[in-house]
Amino acid sequence: MARIQIDLPASYSFKTQLPIRITDLNYGGHLGNDALLSLLHEARVQFLKVHGYSELDLAGAGLIMSDVAIVYKGEGFYGDTLTVQVAATDFNKYGFDLVYLLTNQNGKEVANAKTGMLCFDYSIRKLKSVPQEARERLETKA
Repeated sequence: MARIQIDLPASYSFKTQLPIRITDLNYGGHLGNDALLSLLHEARVQFLKVHGYSELDLAGAGLIMSDVAIVYKGEGFYGDTLTVQVAATDFNKYGFDLVYLLTNQNGKEVANAKTGMLCFDYSIRKLKSVPQEARERLETKA
């Protein structure tokens, strides 16, 4: 069976720390996949905020997630603090990727992930070009 491969960037432009809460655990006693996706969402919102944006206003465009890929590398447990690094990569006319690297407080990799983000005009329900200003602010330079 083919495995998902995510190309990790050489550098990340944003880093945050997020605790694993008791509600993030699954029946196996470790970080559940649904909770990990929620942590990615939190990191994405924080990433946008430090650049002066939100998911509804990226220099005049909204954002919509087109896809997600997660590669699990280790377990996360209640009480762990995850460091989530984020990089904006692979810009095209309508969108870009956000790549995430998640490690625990001991530096052990828990997961890496990618979300495909598209610019969207919610008023007319159509794709919109990535604003140049946003690209210049967000794009991670190696």
